Order: sequence, then C-alpha cells, then structure tokens
Amino acid sequence: MLLVWCLCGYGLVANAAAADDAQSLRDTYQSLTQQLAHNPFHRELALVSEESPSRLKGDIYAVMDYPFATVNGALDDPVRGPGNWCDVLILHLNIKYCHASSNDNASMLTVNLGRKVEEALPSTYRLQFSYHPVESSADYFKVELSADSGPLSTKDYRIVLEAVSISGNRTFLHLTYAYGYGLAGRLAMKTYLATLGADKVGFTSTSDPSSGKLQYIGGVRGLVERNTMRYYLAIDAYLGSLASPPDKQLAQRLATWFDATEQYPQQLHEVDRQDYLQMKNHEYQRQQTAQ
Repeated sequence: MLLVWCLCGYGLVANAAAADDAQSLRDTYQSLTQQLAHNPFHRELALVSEESPSRLKGDIYAVMDYPFATVNGALDDPVRGPGNWCDVLILHLNIKYCHASSNDNASMLTVNLGRKVEEALPSTYRLQFSYHPVESSADYFKVELSADSGPLSTKDYRIVLEAVSISGNRTFLHLTYAYGYGLAGRLAMKTYLATLGADKVGFTSTSDPSSGKLQYIGGVRGLVERNTMRYYLAIDAYLGSLASPPDKQLAQRLATWFDATEQYPQQLHEVDRQDYLQMKNHEYQRQQTAQ
C-alpha cells in the first residue's frame, strides 16, 4: 500500500510539473505574438542566441502547422522516437551518420559529425547522445538529447525540444541547441571563423556603430544560430513528410530541407542542390547498414 501511495504521489507531482511547464510555454507563446507575426523569417518563428566564455546556446520558438499528436508521436515516442530523431538529424549537412540503440532501458544515438562534403566515417567525429523523454502529458512534452563530450574539447551537448498544443490544431515548439567548449574548441572555432567561416553570419541583426546600418551578427553566435536553424528546419521537414507514403518520405524530406535553407542564402547556403541530395542519399543508405 505504501508503494502504491508513493507511485501515485510521484504521478501527481509529474503531472503537476508537466502542467506548469505547458502553461509556461503557452505564456511564452503569448509574449512572442508580435515577434512571431512580424519577422524576417517569413514564418512564425523567433530566434535568440547566447554566448559565454565557455558555452554557446541557440533557441528557436516556432508555430508548427501540425497537430500536437503528430509532433508528439514522432519525436517523443519511447520506442520509435530515437530512430525518428536519426531521420531528423541526418538532414543536417554536418551529420554524417546516426544510429539509434537501446539497452538496460536506456536509448542512445550514435552520431558522427563531419564536414559539409562526402567523407568516410573514420574521418568523422563520433558522439554518443542519450535520448531522454523528460515530461509528457496530453498536450505537452519535453525530450532531451545529451552528449557529455565531443570533438576538440567540446562538451555538454544539449538538443532539447519541448512542445505544447495551441489553438487551430497547431503546435508551439521550443528548440534549444547548446554546447560547451574548452581551449581546443575555442581555438578551432577561432581558426574556422578567421578562414572558411570569415564571411559567415547569423540571423540576429545589430547596428553598426560607425554607419548606423543594420548588420548580421557573426562570430560564434552566428555559428550557433545557423546550426540551431538547420536543426529546426530538419524537424519541420521531417514532420512535413509524414503524410506521404513511406517510400516517398526521404526524397521529400531532403528536398524540403534544402529548399528551406535556400530561403536564407546569406546564412545557410553551402552546397548546390544536386550535391546535397546525392551526398545525403548516400549517407542515408550507409546509415541503414553501417554499425
């Protein structure tokens, strides 16, 4: 009887926490009404980023034209969710491989990071993400992917997605992408931003002190903003493909993701369409067989 009481008490606490978080996310939605309606993204979306001496973080808030049940069933399912996340992540240019596995009631995603061109897996960096459904209720969920370490002293990777149902049979989504870095990571990013990434910018605009004109933020904040947007567009492309026949979904996801990134060429254009489609088809096929 004591055990039953404890379990019931735990369930009440968990449900109360989910209700509080759902309301908090709805409050955020209400506070962003104007920003979601009037922005340069041509969609209901708001993006913010943060930079500290040892950590980068990007957040996207967006209205999705999909029912909550669709989003929840695709990305918060304890059985299918990890594999579905692999189908999301592989759309990103720098994700070269993703494999979901489970053991001892824990789900893991093995993810390889690489360059924006085709390359052999031994040339890439491997991360182990833990898949953790944090909260789930009838109208709210939160799921987290986390990896303790990455390449070049990067660490504490977090991809966090929370979503709540809103009016019009739609879903309000909050995506966080963040990671920490040490000296090696700081030097690697500094080198990249001084060479290949010298002309790269993010989405946040600031006023140039000398001219007064608006300019896009660069540096490491621009870097995290670009990648946060790429992950968001991957989620959107994946969800949009679910209504298609299974044998058509991959082609639709790839085309949708690439076309969406090309809406922001100054920030996100990297490769030609055909090169992207060919590379990702090859990587997807490798993802089905490689271990």
